[in-house]
Amino acid sequence: MSVNDQNGADDQGRSDDFEELQRMLRNMLSGGQPGAGMDPEQFAKAAGLPIDPQALQGLFSTLQGAMQHPGDGIDWSAARRTAIEVAGDGAAPADSAPAERAFPVAALWLDEATELGTTPDAPRTLTRIEWVQQSMNTWVGLAEPVAESITRALMEALQSQMPEELSGALQGATPMLRSVGGALFAVQLGTIVGRLSGEVVSAGDIGIPLLSGAGREGGALLPGGVAAFAEGLDQDAEAVTLYLAVRELAHARLFRHTKWLRLHLLTAITDYARGIRIDTDRIEELAREIDPEHPEQIQEIIAGGALIPPKTEVQEAAHARLETMLALVEGWVDVVTADAAKRLPGADAIAEMVRRRRATGGPAEHAFAALVGLELRPRRLREAAALWRLVAERSDVATRDGLWAHPDLLPSSEELDHPARLLERLGLAGAAPDAEADEFNAALAQLLDGELPPHEGGEDGRADNGA
Repeated sequence: MSVNDQNGADDQGRSDDFEELQRMLRNMLSGGQPGAGMDPEQFAKAAGLPIDPQALQGLFSTLQGAMQHPGDGIDWSAARRTAIEVAGDGAAPADSAPAERAFPVAALWLDEATELGTTPDAPRTLTRIEWVQQSMNTWVGLAEPVAESITRALMEALQSQMPEELSGALQGATPMLRSVGGALFAVQLGTIVGRLSGEVVSAGDIGIPLLSGAGREGGALLPGGVAAFAEGLDQDAEAVTLYLAVRELAHARLFRHTKWLRLHLLTAITDYARGIRIDTDRIEELAREIDPEHPEQIQEIIAGGALIPPKTEVQEAAHARLETMLALVEGWVDVVTADAAKRLPGADAIAEMVRRRRATGGPAEHAFAALVGLELRPRRLREAAALWRLVAERSDVATRDGLWAHPDLLPSSEELDHPARLLERLGLAGAAPDAEADEFNAALAQLLDGELPPHEGGEDGRADNGA
């Protein structure tokens, strides 16, 4: 056989393999019903992709490439391409001028509210596509352990259900199937991140800094996301932008100053993800429940984290540690932002909208639930904010901010529950605001304002000697 003949045979074999995969997918999407056809639009719905010719062509090109060139790892370029396509399919870029005007003011206000100084990198504005491009490496790092778990679980499920006489064929097809499964997960990740780009308002919006590298640690706002957040609020758009700029720069200062914090959080999340074991019994159960007329249910199941079983005891402990750390981060940012923005009209109302947005599920909650089954919404936020404020009141801002110098210095979960233990550890248990000093300062302020209170001796200030 000539080389050309051999290549032709290989190409024909790959084509046959792809047709067989289509048949398998058709059976999956049709619930095994004979004669049911595979509609490419249905498969796009299952993957969570927009239904248009370009998206469908990209999806099947990705799958075919995974079949023809299977590899040991996942080709995450499909995630990047998909995320950029989804992020680019939106409104025109918003005006970045309000954010650029807000950054210098926010920096000046923060100088008065925290000991943590400015970052060497200047704050920036980002479009949706720029945010995707600069954050994707972090998303891939978080998603990779889960993708490996899902692929491994699906292969184990196939091997357990495959007739013995076909086990050899399956073993030979394992690299191809693993590649196809990884490609599907990559496309799903890209869709999630692309959609998320239309919801986030800043680089630190999800609680951890997604951007890293030279020039990227000074904080960033997404004008489109800021405008969407401000829409419908009974607040001046410039005031909303300034408030969000203060929050973002406070977040950036914290992570820039506390150099161990970002790696600490990302490592904890990926370690948690590596412990995930996909529930293959649940996969079979859900497959029977899926209505073939509504394949988008597949995407909803994946996005809802339904394939991820309940947490183990080890994961529960890891989750609790993460929850405490994220609460400390967000609580500190809330307190510093409130102090820095106290002269901003409507700041309290904007802060309340930020809290409501977080309480109802911030922009990243569903993404993390789908990727790692992890809820990153800090439910202990109020306790953490109250603790940070208590330390500053009993001591000063320098003591409060100094606790970020090392992870061992930070309040523990027990100290969040019982603030007196933290005060005792810091030697502040007996400390209290100086009431006499406060009264003196209040009287001095009245004097300077021309509002000297009457003397106790009488209305004219002269002592009453009984004359």
